[in-house]
Amino acid sequence: QVQLVESGGGLVQAGGSLRLSCVASGSISSIYDMDWYRQAPGKQRELVATITNQGSTNFADSVKGRFTISRDNAKKTVYLQMNSLKPEDTAVYYCNADLRTGLYRRDYWGQGTQVTVSS
Repeated sequence: QVQLVESGGGLVQAGGSLRLSCVASGSISSIYDMDWYRQAPGKQRELVATITNQGSTNFADSVKGRFTISRDNAKKTVYLQMNSLKPEDTAVYYCNADLRTGLYRRDYWGQGTQVTVSS
């Protein structure tokens, strides 16, 4: 059974930094794109950052220049380094991975980790 487990969330003051991690486990044969999404109260879930299995990255305009995404394929882990945090970054952050287990390929989600930025 595949699991994605996020960690690293917490409470931080505006201007501070946090590093989120997401580890994939289970009978995984390949991992393709890995993404971070976030959902603030009363808002739709939005894509924050994407990294392909070749290392290409893409970011939402709202986080460009402040967030970086990276991955360690050997550890099946994706990271989100968040700098210069703003109160509007407050949300539950979710990891998403497009991966293959045996014959099947689909998206999996983590349970989410809360990030709260105080002003």
